[in-house]
Formats: sequence, structure tokens, C-alpha cells
Amino acid sequence: MIKELIKKCISQQTLTEQEAKAVMLEMMSGTLADSQIASLLTIMRYRGETIEEITGFAKAMREVAQAFPLQNEGLIDTCGTGGDELGTFNISTATAIVLASLNVSVAKHGNRSVSSKSGSADVLEHLGIDIEAPLEQAAKMLEEQSLCFLYAPMYHQSMRHVSKARKEMGIRTIFNIVGPLTNPANADYQLLGVYDHEVAKKLGNSLIELGTTHSLLVTGADGLDECAIHGETKVVEVREKTLTTYRFVPEDMGLERGCLSELQVQSPAESAALIQAIFAGTAPQSARDIVCLNVGAALYARDLVDSIKSGVNKAKEALDSKRTLTFLTYLQQLDRGIKHA
Repeated sequence: MIKELIKKCISQQTLTEQEAKAVMLEMMSGTLADSQIASLLTIMRYRGETIEEITGFAKAMREVAQAFPLQNEGLIDTCGTGGDELGTFNISTATAIVLASLNVSVAKHGNRSVSSKSGSADVLEHLGIDIEAPLEQAAKMLEEQSLCFLYAPMYHQSMRHVSKARKEMGIRTIFNIVGPLTNPANADYQLLGVYDHEVAKKLGNSLIELGTTHSLLVTGADGLDECAIHGETKVVEVREKTLTTYRFVPEDMGLERGCLSELQVQSPAESAALIQAIFAGTAPQSARDIVCLNVGAALYARDLVDSIKSGVNKAKEALDSKRTLTFLTYLQQLDRGIKHA
């Protein structure tokens, strides 16, 4: 099948949802050569992935994923596409920690870095938080601490058959796009950062097909896959079967416009240090404010506030009161206790 579909894509045709699902299942079976996988991914990336292809890949991944043992209808995920190449700290991971400190249940889906300097798994390790907890323990963490990390290789084990090709390519592919659509805990709410607004629209339409209660797909200035503090953010909002788009700037949310350079890091260790500083109140203003902005958007996506601006104010309270710092310290002590038990 793969040879025929590569030929089809080379001839400027696109795959049907059924073809996309079938070839994705074939990729995950381990029967394809890395060169075949890389060829198809490159062609799709070059011409742009379609809604049908994204949906088909996502359905295949969901079908073979390891099921999470706890299904909670109120879960939110802050997993984004990555691949924006701007070198910012792990904003969505910091956002997840703030949310959990506010007792919002977060099932954070993520992986190590593939096309960025620091993946969510990388930075959480540096923060001293367990990323590879067994399924039952992860479910317990979600119940007791309102936060668990769903390390993608543990739940999508069949993806090991495409990991070598992805790593060797070193660029974003359809898997960056599909990953956030395949949360093993079936999060009904999402704040999904996307590096391109047109891609965000495609993902929004896929979410309508796949099912969501309320999700925000955000693209910041310069292609940042987060709500931006240094410029405009474009939003695709999906409420069940309805999709709307709009834009905002930081000033609309009661925040001053910030500086991109204050968000950039060179390694997971630098990212972890900046997140720790944000929670401690010693970070640059732009870094603090971008976390508040994204927490505000997440609280709005989770239907816990009536506007992003209201959510920003709740985020400020969590940081100013050191509530999130106390929560992170608790998680770090808990993890050390488990490892030394």
C-alpha cells in the first residue's frame, strides 16, 4: 500500500481519511522501511496535510493507544504541536502546573524533544517530576494532585516504529500535528498551541470530527505555538461542532506587550530554571505574563471562567500568592519520596 500512496501523493493527490488511517496503521505495524516513512511524511509536509489525512492518522493512533485507566470528563490537556523553532521555554508545561495548583485536572500529554530544544518530558525531568509513572500510579496522581504526565512513548508504543525516521528528519511532520489530538485520557478540553493559523483551522475541523467539548487552538506572533505576549494571537475556538476564529493582543487581556527574547532558552535545564523563577516571582515580566496569558486561555477553554481576561487574573493570583510555587515544591518532594521509598 505504501508505494501506491507515495505515488499518489507525488502526483499532487491527497489521501482519503480511510487511506490515511490505513497507512498510519501500517506505519505502526513495523513493516515499513524508514525511507518509506520519511518519503511519505516529507511529501505530505511539503504540500500541506489535509483535514482528512490528519483525522485518519489521529483515529489510527487512538485505536492502538494504551488506554488510560481513569476516564474523567473534566480533563484538560495543554499539549501543542511544537516545531515553532523559536526556542522558547516550555510554556504549556508551566501552564499545566499552574492549572493543577488551582485544582484543575490536567492530563498533560507530551514527549521528549523532536523538533525543538526542550520537550515537555525533558523539562519535567529537570524539574524533578516523574514522567514515566506506571498507568495506575499516573491515574492516582491525577486524582490526588490534579496533574499527571502522559509520556507519549508509554501510551503510543507502536510509534516506536516511526521514531527513527522522525528523529533523522529533524523537522516537524504530521505527527507534530496529530500528537495533540491523541491524548490517551481522552481530554474533553484542550488548549492547543499550533505553529500556523491555517494548520490550526485544519486541526479544529479534525477536532469536530474526533469530538471535543471546548478547545482553543492558538497561534501566536511569529508562529509561536502558544498565546503570545509579544504580539497578536490568532484563535480557533471549537465548541463541540461549532468553529469560530478571532484575534487578540496582550493589552486586550490586561497585560503589557512583552519581549520574545525573555522567553528563549538553550536547553531543558534553562527552561526548568526559568519556570522555577516564574513561580518564585523572580523571572522577567514577559515570562511571567505569558504563563498568565496561557493559563487564562486554558481556564476559559475549560469553561471555568467567562473570558480569557478573567482567567488571566486568576493566574496572577496563583503566582502572586506563591500557590503554584508551593504546589511545585510539593510535587518535587513527593517524587523524591517515591524514588527513595
